[in-house]
Amino acid sequence: MDLTAALVDVRSVSGEEAELADLVERSLRLHAPHLEIARSGNTVLARTNFGRAQRVVLAGHLDTVPLNDNWPSRRDGDTLHGCGTVDMKGGDAVFLQIAALSQDPLYDLTFLFYDCEEVEAERNGLTRVERELKEWLIGDLAIVGEPSNGTVEAGCQGTMRVNVRTKGRRAHPARGWMGINAIHGMGEVLRRMEAYEPRIVEIDGCTYREGLQAVKISGGVAGNVVPDEAVVSVNHRFAPDRSPAQAEAHLRELFEGYEVTLVDAAPGALPGLSAPIAQELVKAAGGTPVAKLGWTDVARFAALGMPAVNFGPGDPTLAHMHEERVPVAQIGVCVDVLKRFLLGASLESRQ
Repeated sequence: MDLTAALVDVRSVSGEEAELADLVERSLRLHAPHLEIARSGNTVLARTNFGRAQRVVLAGHLDTVPLNDNWPSRRDGDTLHGCGTVDMKGGDAVFLQIAALSQDPLYDLTFLFYDCEEVEAERNGLTRVERELKEWLIGDLAIVGEPSNGTVEAGCQGTMRVNVRTKGRRAHPARGWMGINAIHGMGEVLRRMEAYEPRIVEIDGCTYREGLQAVKISGGVAGNVVPDEAVVSVNHRFAPDRSPAQAEAHLRELFEGYEVTLVDAAPGALPGLSAPIAQELVKAAGGTPVAKLGWTDVARFAALGMPAVNFGPGDPTLAHMHEERVPVAQIGVCVDVLKRFLLGASLESRQ
């Protein structure tokens, strides 16, 4: 718990991670001198080089969303409150403890403590590492320390945004019959979304429920003009058995007859739980793996051909909330799981 609190108490809103990255680097050099350590901007990289047959990559972002009157940390009984406790400095603390204990691991290990995960992908530290130091991302399994309540959350959904546009013709509202109201024309688009039945897909025993939501709507010219254009922004979360191209084709079919513009998209990640090394993690964690219903950086590793999972302390539904908090015991549970899986040991947790 003390290590998690120390990380939380260093402000690291996206773009402001330098102080925390410096602290993580100093800690690794002091407590894990057996690791090769490198730096890329405000991303700290560390790895073992023991010549093991397989390598596991552990990745945790250092940044948080903006503070919301929930910083610094505070302890309330067996719970630690504060911005980043869940997303994801609890996971970072778990990985730092494993790094310090990794003098004789079962697998070679790579640790990535990276910046700017909570903002656009181009600023994400892993984007820079993939471009400049790609070999640091390669392994046989990736574990991203996103909050998962100490359960293996496998893979992730893909995400996509499209704009659906209706066209009309301007006119004076007093002579509205001379125009075509584009906002009125949006009614059918909204009815199609209201009637939409999302797919439910099971992969490797994990159930992914797709989603389709209107997240923004705009239109109108002035208070005395029949509008000639309206746009609804649609967010689609799709199961990882579909590629972005297939998901886009699905949306274009759904909104046939309307102008559809792709805004952005990111592929999902298959759970990869059939890989023997992933099965070893599941065995160490116990319980039943579940699907990750959001998008996380596991997709980056999956794109490199690696099975990838989310595993960390904290309830993901509390991420980004004012009430963000993590049970102290859950941090210790995650440490114990990774010690069994990575080190073949069951040492007393040091929170």
